[in-house]
Parts: sequence; structure tokens; C-alpha cells
Amino acid sequence: MKRSLLVRIFLLSILLSLAACGEWNSPYPAEDEGKATLYTAFTGRPKHLDPAQAYSENEYEFLANIYAPPLQYHYLKRPYELVPLAASAMPTVRYLDKQHHVLAADTPVAQIAYSEYVIHIRDDMRYQPHPAFVAEAQSLDGVHSVADFKRTSTRKVTAADYVYQIKRLAHPQLHVPIAGVMSEYIFGFKDYAETLQQAAKQHPDDFLDLNAFDLSGVQVVDEHTYRITLNGKYPQFQYWLAMPFFAPMPHEAERFYAQPGMRERNLSLDWWPVGSGPYYLSENDPNQRMVLSNNPNYMHETYPTQGDVMDAQAGLLADAGQPLPLIDKVVYTLEKETIPYWNKFLQGYYDASGISSDSFDQAVQVNVSGETAVTDSMQAQGITLSTAVETSTMYTGFNWLDATVGGCTSAPSPQPSPASGRGDERRESSCDPERARKIRQAISIAVDFEEFVSIFANGRGIAAQSPIPPGIFGYREGATGINPTVYDWVDGKPQRKSIEVAKRLLAEAGYPNGVDAQTHQPLVINLDTTATGVGDKSRLDWMRKQFEKINVQLVVRSTDYNRFQDKIRKGDTQMFYFGWNADYPDPENFLFLLNGAQAKVSKGGENAANYNSPEYDRLFEQMKNMDNTPERQRIIDQMLDILHRDSPWLWGYHPKKYVLQHGWLHNVKPNVMANNKLKYWRVDDVQRERLRREWNQPVLWPLWLGAAALLMFGVWMRSVLKRREQAR
Repeated sequence: MKRSLLVRIFLLSILLSLAACGEWNSPYPAEDEGKATLYTAFTGRPKHLDPAQAYSENEYEFLANIYAPPLQYHYLKRPYELVPLAASAMPTVRYLDKQHHVLAADTPVAQIAYSEYVIHIRDDMRYQPHPAFVAEAQSLDGVHSVADFKRTSTRKVTAADYVYQIKRLAHPQLHVPIAGVMSEYIFGFKDYAETLQQAAKQHPDDFLDLNAFDLSGVQVVDEHTYRITLNGKYPQFQYWLAMPFFAPMPHEAERFYAQPGMRERNLSLDWWPVGSGPYYLSENDPNQRMVLSNNPNYMHETYPTQGDVMDAQAGLLADAGQPLPLIDKVVYTLEKETIPYWNKFLQGYYDASGISSDSFDQAVQVNVSGETAVTDSMQAQGITLSTAVETSTMYTGFNWLDATVGGCTSAPSPQPSPASGRGDERRESSCDPERARKIRQAISIAVDFEEFVSIFANGRGIAAQSPIPPGIFGYREGATGINPTVYDWVDGKPQRKSIEVAKRLLAEAGYPNGVDAQTHQPLVINLDTTATGVGDKSRLDWMRKQFEKINVQLVVRSTDYNRFQDKIRKGDTQMFYFGWNADYPDPENFLFLLNGAQAKVSKGGENAANYNSPEYDRLFEQMKNMDNTPERQRIIDQMLDILHRDSPWLWGYHPKKYVLQHGWLHNVKPNVMANNKLKYWRVDDVQRERLRREWNQPVLWPLWLGAAALLMFGVWMRSVLKRREQAR
């Protein structure tokens, strides 16, 4: 009888499990239903959450939503436009001479000794609830996260907090990635950094109170106003004011985390930020999940009321004027593999997703004209696609110091490598600038980056016409924006010139059919790259075939990253792969990559091609500190004409970002410069829960079949036991 009772209990448990099976698939607790929560994923722990040290994309995804710098990018407008965030208005700027006399706004750059930025901040900002603002010390017993402290408080944000954070950029105990740039521009920054360095050496065990030291170029004017003085004119500084580097930092936070026992519990600004933005980090388990919660003290900010021409039609202004943020909580779950991430997105457990190469064909279809749309299966689920060209350029550079493909500058050519092949033989020959230019132009025509993007990037990119990507001032649309060396404008779109044009240029350079007319040796070009993986072989084979179109031999020299960087520094290359992501959306941030003063070999700068054009450099110096005016556009056009003619790069392509989102997620517009986009998004949780249940109905028949088998087994076992009892 006891066995019969056990069978009954077991069967009852199966039936109870079946009754609750509707909740089996959901990875989230039932109490989260009905809430304005966004579900997304992260692939690895952010290394830094201290705004003075963070500088990577996965770090900014959190920090941009936790901190409130003075400025931000308008969420909807393109080209990208700076607007106030914590500032009550855009900063006022005035220019001074060496005697600190005020100059007219149109004063030539050479006469400007200082630029003075005055920033007024809003008076309705308060920090997130945090134990740092509690005056009395609290016990650390049982404390493993900030949430474990029994008491929290807040206070108003002041101008002094913004000044304090700028001082932290010179902190000797922090690894600040922009310290070098700021030391060149912020008046007194170098001296301040040296002062802090000496103070830290003299008292290594003491808390370094930055308020005890004055930074001459950054001063508090009053409770809601501060002033920053820069050396010379640097209009790009306004873009830095939209980054977490320049967000407010309460001095109480540094003192709080400096207490004994804090670091041993991972209690620091790198793990637990203290901000005044729309969210705060309420959970931080980097091995499982991280959670952003709505900051109850967030200032009164509303959804934009204006956007681009098509934004209203796209429904992006439906929430105009609504208080932000529109989402109360953001749950990030750790996903190390793309397939589980993708499958959970399809089940509705993540609200938005990127697209890996493995999933591209399942998600996106490309028509004959190159336009993209979601597949029928995605459309049936209400999934939509948002795209944006990134402020990046992926290019292949020619080394200007090379005698075959370079520009014949006065800088010495590198010595040929014993293993470099026949392509280096011409390095020691006399350099002919016109011959080398025609070789570069011919190769530029032959290498079809439209085809490259189609094959290797699933169409996620556009062939570049210059270093400047769309969305950046200076970029031209239409016929005026094409590279006339490589393209013709045909039927309203750019058309790459024929291979016959490339072959003619090569013949004019002295290489008819790819053979040196004097030595009868084939033209061999070396390409240096770090591409050594299995997946890279097809790309390199493709590149060889592009050169074969004009009968030029391409020798690929693959090497490790350190060796590659060493060759770039020494100029021991002919061609090389490189890429650049913008720090800020200004043409100077791209055009400086070809400025002679930035030459890699002679100056240690970012001009890896070592390109040198006196006329281009003269125009660059004239353009770099100008405001975005028609005159600046005219100068940029002249600079691009020079680059098109000289062809120091194969201009490559600008990558395109693809984001899929479910129909219940609203207000999604890709913004590759702004990282604080979460506050604008809105979730229809009712629709989400309904569709989740519809898409994730459990398959019950195996359970019912198992239950029936167990029931039959129980009946049989009962009859066996009954016969045994009767036999006794």
C-alpha cells in the first residue's frame, strides 16, 4: 500500500506541473509582468564604470544612461546636433588674446590665445539615492553591494561637481584615456597634473582631496555656473561636453569609496557609479545580469517635439513632450554566445537584437536594387528593421614613403625586406609622383567595394567616396559627393569606372597589362594585414582577384598584431588595412588622418599612410577650427578634391548598423553618436506578454504521454502488489 501511495503522489506532482507549464519557458520572474521593463543582453563585463576611465562602447552603454553631462546629441535630428542636457542652454564661448582681452567672434584663429566656455547648469538636478550622501558612517557588516546599505540620501547637483570631475581627469591614480588630449587644451591642466602627482608621492596612503588644489583653467563661478578656459581655439571641445568624462561627480562619492574595506567588497566607482542621469545601476552581477533602474530624482526632461522630415510619419513623435525616461527598468542578461541570444529574441524574451552573419539570411532580404527589408517570417512576428550608417570608415592605405605607390616625399623610404618579394625592387628606383598616382588610381577603380560589402558584410555598409561618412558635416550627397577618379554619375547614382579605364591608367604609369615596360617584370604589390584566421582567407582571395583584373600581383603578408603595428610605425609597408571610429561627429576627426603633421613615421601620429600634401595641410589648418559654415564646406570640398586626385587610400566603406526590434518596442531610431537612447524607448508590455505566451506555448503531448505511461505503470504495479498480498 505504501508503494501505491507513492505512485499516487508522483502522479499528482506531474499533473500539478502540467497545470503550471505555461510559465516554464519564461526566464523572468512572474512579478515583472505588466511593468515598463526593457530586456536586453551584454556579452562581457564592462571593465570600467568610472566616467574618468571608461572609453569603450560596452561601458558607455551603461554610463551614458547613468550620468548627465552638460550636452547630448539630439535623438532624432540628422546631421548630429548637440543640444543641452544638464546645461540650461548651450555654452557661451568668447575668445581672448594673450593679455586676456576679449576678441571679436570672427577673429583669425592665429590671434586667439584662449577660448573661454561658460556653462550654466539646470537647478532641478539631483543625484540618485546613494549611501555616499548619508553624513554618518555606516557599518560594512553584511554589505556586498550598494543596495545592502540601510540608509541612502541625495542632494542637488552643483557646478562644483562638474569642476571636480574635470579635476579627476588629472588624477595620478586613475588611467584616464583622454588626459593627454586635455593637457594640450585645458589651460593649466599639465601643471595641475604635476601638482597632484607630487602630492600623491608625498602622502601615498592619504585620500587625495582634489578640492585642496586649484585648476586654473576650470573655475566655479556660482552654484550653477562654471568656466573652462582652453588654449587657442578648439570648437570640437563642445563634443567632449557630451561625454561622461565631463559629467558631474560628487566629491562625497570618492571619499565614500575610499573608506577601508570598500575595495575588498568591490565597492568602488568602477563597480557602482554615482550619477544624476535617468537611471542608476541597481544590480551588478557581471557573471549573470546587470540592471538599470529609474532614478526617482531625475530632472524634468521630455521627449523631443521635433525631428527629421519623416520622423512623424514613422511614429517617432508620438510621445513628444512626455516625461523621460519612458522605461522604468532595463535588465541586461549575460549572453556569451550569439545563437542563444538570437533564439531568445525570436521567442520575445529580448526586445531588440543585432544581427550576426549566421542569422542574417533568416532575418533580412535584399532586393535587386540593394534595398533591405525583414524576411516574411520576421514580418509575421511584427519585427522591424532600423539601419544607420556608422561614423566609421574601413580603408586600405598606401604608404606614401614607398617609391612604387607613394608620393615621393623627402622622408626616406624604408629598406626592403628580404622576404618582401619582387614588389620591393622598385623602392630603390627613382620615384615618379605621376606614375605612382596613376597606379593608385588604377587600383582604386579595380577594387570593387560595393561587391565586398555585398559578399562579406551582407550589404551592411556603403562604399566610401572619401574619409567622411554620412551624417558628418562636409559629406555631400548626389553627384557632387562622388569620387570622380573612381566613379561616374549615371542615371542618378554613382557607377564605378570600367576596368578598361584602370588598365589605361596603369599603362600610362608604365605598366601595360601589369608589366613594367622597361624591365618586363610584373608589378607586384604587398599588402600587410593581421588577418590570419580561417574566415579571413576568402576575403584575401577576393582582394587578390581584384588586382588580377588589371594583371597586378598582390602578395599578402599576414602577421600578428604587434609585428603589424611595428611595421606601420616604421613605414615598412606598401599597402595595409586600417579603420577609424569617430570620437565626435566633426569632419576634423576624419580629415586629420591624412594631415602631414600626423604622419605615423615622422611624427608618431594617426596618419598611418604618411600622406603629405602641402596644399591639403594648408587647407586643413584653415578648416579644422572653423564653425560649420558654407565657407568651411567650400574648404572641405577643396580638400576632398585633392584626396580624390591623389588617392592615398582605397576609401573602402562605411559600416552600416542593423537593429531588429519587436513591434511592442517604440521610438527606436539608430543614433550612432548618442549612447543615452534608452530613455526615449517605450515598451507596450500588454502586447509583449500576449505575444510571448502565443509564441511559447509548451509542447504538452510528451508530458501527457509520459503521465499516461506512469499511470498505466501504477495500475500494473498496484495489481502486482495486490496479487502478492493475496498469495500470502
